[in-house]
Amino acid sequence: MKLLAFETATEACSVALYVDGQVSERFEIAPRRHAELSLPWAEALLAEAGVARSQLDAIALGRGPGAFTGVRLAIAIAQGIALALDRPLIPVSTLQALALRAPAEADHVLASIDARMGEVYAARHIRVDGQWQLQGEEIVCAPEAVALPDGTRWFGVGTGFGAAEGVLATRLADQLTGVDALALPRASDVLALAVPAFQRGEGMAPERVEPAYLRDNVALTLVEQQAARAAKQAAS
Repeated sequence: MKLLAFETATEACSVALYVDGQVSERFEIAPRRHAELSLPWAEALLAEAGVARSQLDAIALGRGPGAFTGVRLAIAIAQGIALALDRPLIPVSTLQALALRAPAEADHVLASIDARMGEVYAARHIRVDGQWQLQGEEIVCAPEAVALPDGTRWFGVGTGFGAAEGVLATRLADQLTGVDALALPRASDVLALAVPAFQRGEGMAPERVEPAYLRDNVALTLVEQQAARAAKQAAS
């Protein structure tokens, strides 16, 4: 089995290749360089493994939530490759991939990404029979609004715990066994979720894959930005 994966939803850019149980990866914290790095890294990984694009069985990707442009980039690249090869896509939650950054002994993980604008993306995951399961829904909200069930201890992972001067980590300190506020999702973690999903027959037609933005006003914000640029050009 051969899968190629992209994860570009945060300031980290990563591409990983799975070939019959072996994983190779490129990873770099590279804000605003995702488009420049992703495809060349993919080609390099394929070349190093001696794998042609036509030998790929599926393309995996982190579908968000995360930065709007990063999420769109991963989907656009993955869709382009999958459509050209007539291969399925395996979309994976970026928050669920991030949860894999927690220590191996952690069975309850709160994954959170800094969403900017005073908000965080967050989701609770628990390990059941070796598989991670989402508890509740993925949300975007102020860090003050994130809550955990009483009576359970969780490990916190992701940049959301460092956002707004660490409000999330401070508020939930009594319910957390530890925090890694520097953790970022990786394409290798996307593969860890995508490989069993592909084996279960969960591949999707490329055109059916949707991004997980969570924030409803993203499109409006972009339209407003475009309108502002147009107005500035018209005035100059």
